[in-house]
Amino acid sequence: MELRYLEIFCAVVERKSFSRAAERLHLTQPTISFHIKALEEEFSTRLLDRLGRSITPTREGEILYRYAREILSLKEGVRDAMERLRAGVSGKLLVAASTIPGEYLLPGHLARFVAIYPEVFPSLRIGDSGEIHRSVLEGECDLGIIGSPTKDRNLRTRRFLDDELVLVAAPGYEARGTKDLRSLPLLMRETGSGSRAAVEEHLKKRNIPLGELRVVAELGSSQALIRAVREGMGLAFISRLPAAEEIRRKTLKEIKFSGSPVTRSFHIITHRLRHHSPLCATFADFLVSGRAGAR
Repeated sequence: MELRYLEIFCAVVERKSFSRAAERLHLTQPTISFHIKALEEEFSTRLLDRLGRSITPTREGEILYRYAREILSLKEGVRDAMERLRAGVSGKLLVAASTIPGEYLLPGHLARFVAIYPEVFPSLRIGDSGEIHRSVLEGECDLGIIGSPTKDRNLRTRRFLDDELVLVAAPGYEARGTKDLRSLPLLMRETGSGSRAAVEEHLKKRNIPLGELRVVAELGSSQALIRAVREGMGLAFISRLPAAEEIRRKTLKEIKFSGSPVTRSFHIITHRLRHHSPLCATFADFLVSGRAGAR
């Protein structure tokens, strides 16, 4: 059994397609099929089920995938360890983050990290929590930072920072009837956003079904929410990170409401089965150690 066979098998499982695996590995589809057939003959069992256009591993295939990933991680680890001995912490760091950490936390943290390790070239991708979750699973980035916890067993999670979501309105809004959130015209982030998940979890704890709220619009970013609130379209729960400056300048008004505050945590996620380079591990340790917040 060759390592290349395992690489091809893992690519097919992760991409759920022979053609997409071929594209990723720059091989032809017949070559992919040949190597998968060779693996199945070697183990005398079917490893993949072909259901229409989608490929899923059989029970035997899931076992092979788990061990294959560990074997490939060891291979990558040896290579990276040798490279790091020669070059130290350097190279391209691929980070993906949801909107709030991506726009308000990571730029400063990356600047401080690069000041310590000048041979690092960071690349930051920003999307909603669902997109970041997917990009880490598919190996498109080294690590991700999201605003909602994940129960995916393929991901390893480390708590990063805590955040509070504050209810804000336009400066001229008269704070009436805020004891009951059901009475307010609310703007919400889209499904898949970590901040929306935090709001929904808060409502669940207060036994308030989402369907009972007056949701007047859904918007795809915190900045869009802020602009819509300024224009008087409605009220919104926004991270205190971007809201603090707006409140200070009196372009937004914080509205107090009854009950406990809406809180959530940012989490660092990495793939449990993929190898993590020393650069990735060093950056993750840097974030949780407190050095990232040093001025």
